[in-house]
Amino acid sequence: MIHLGLIEDDPEIRAALAGFFDAQPGFQCTVVAGSVEEFMEKWPEQSDLELVLSDIGLPGLSGIRGVSLIRRRAPRCQVMMLTVYDDPERIFQALCAGATGYLQKQTPLLKIKEAVVSLLEGGSPMSPGIARKVVAYFNPRSATDGLEKLTPREAQTLQAIEEGLSNKEVAVRLGISLETVKTHIKNIYQKLEVSSRHALISGKYKNGN
Repeated sequence: MIHLGLIEDDPEIRAALAGFFDAQPGFQCTVVAGSVEEFMEKWPEQSDLELVLSDIGLPGLSGIRGVSLIRRRAPRCQVMMLTVYDDPERIFQALCAGATGYLQKQTPLLKIKEAVVSLLEGGSPMSPGIARKVVAYFNPRSATDGLEKLTPREAQTLQAIEEGLSNKEVAVRLGISLETVKTHIKNIYQKLEVSSRHALISGKYKNGN
């Protein structure tokens, strides 16, 4: 029997996950809670949890902080993050805290089960989008490759954005329409594998972070 813990503050998602795993042969949700604090209080002293599925954005302590507390109490207990967050900062905070898996919340239930089994067999399952960001972090060359793919106009647009110009100001500087600026920015996002203007302004794309 695989004994699972579950930390999820959304009642519907919590009930769906608990109900799903309790219905699977060989699985049992032993401790289910809506916060890290509640989880630690409900965790019986004699209960041997093999794995905990935890959200990150929780009331009170974050799920990342929860990883440290769980691993401190039960070093052999694995923790898999199940969250909507996919930004590199949270991913690496969770991994550094001791998480051994990281799935996005839209992952189908059967895929979550497969990931749980994989993790308990020694794997480190991650959603494809998460794994790609981890690879990018350790392969900065990919950012350079992205820069080389930019057209001259896209490169000029990127430079203007890094200087802090608004879309309208970029359009005026380059003598192009606002819609064309938006198209250039969309292409830049795709080629540099970023999802926000902040990533461009901060230069985080240059180190895959």
